[in-house]
Amino acid sequence: MDWLVFKDILAVTASICTILQFLSGILVCKKFAKNKSTGDASGLAFVTCFLSCSLWMLYGILINDKSIIIVNTFGSSLQFFYSFTFYIYTVKKNVIVKQILLALTFISFMYLYWLLEEDVSKVIRHVGLISCVFTILFFASPLINLAHVLRVRSADSLPFPVIVASFITSCQWFFYGCLINDYFIQAPNFLGCILSGFQLILFIVFPTKRSDKEQLI
Repeated sequence: MDWLVFKDILAVTASICTILQFLSGILVCKKFAKNKSTGDASGLAFVTCFLSCSLWMLYGILINDKSIIIVNTFGSSLQFFYSFTFYIYTVKKNVIVKQILLALTFISFMYLYWLLEEDVSKVIRHVGLISCVFTILFFASPLINLAHVLRVRSADSLPFPVIVASFITSCQWFFYGCLINDYFIQAPNFLGCILSGFQLILFIVFPTKRSDKEQLI
């Protein structure tokens, strides 16, 4: 009984932290609305996250896990809203439209695959594997700036709040995956812990040169 209670508590806290992480996109969209433009920003991150959440939602349905279903239903809805907001303020509307259509096509294909494939365990393996790949890419994306960080010997270019949030949520979901003995949840979030932890170490090795006031802006 204690194990079940702990599992439920962990599921709730992990879901809350993940939803709060998803809500950070509102600040980005608020900036778009204020400037009436997306500037040089790319909407691919929103579309990719929408795709990832939609796949994890399908995975939650397949394994009948309410926590996975709820958090990713919320996440996919938010990311679609962010993508639509990006579409409103970007001058490159054809680009974001193509990205959204590709994402919707792929999601539709996976749902159709689920309906047509008789072997549900096979569908679970494939959807779980693809979802893992997208999650790992999300955790690793800040590492694109690694060469720049090493060259200037400063972690200024790394998004500290995003990395901290990723570290916390990935640790929670990793332990949750261990409790329910689900490798597809364990694997990407374990790598998420490692990658996020490595990036946090960079802030110790290469302290930020910005003032505390500047970091809050």
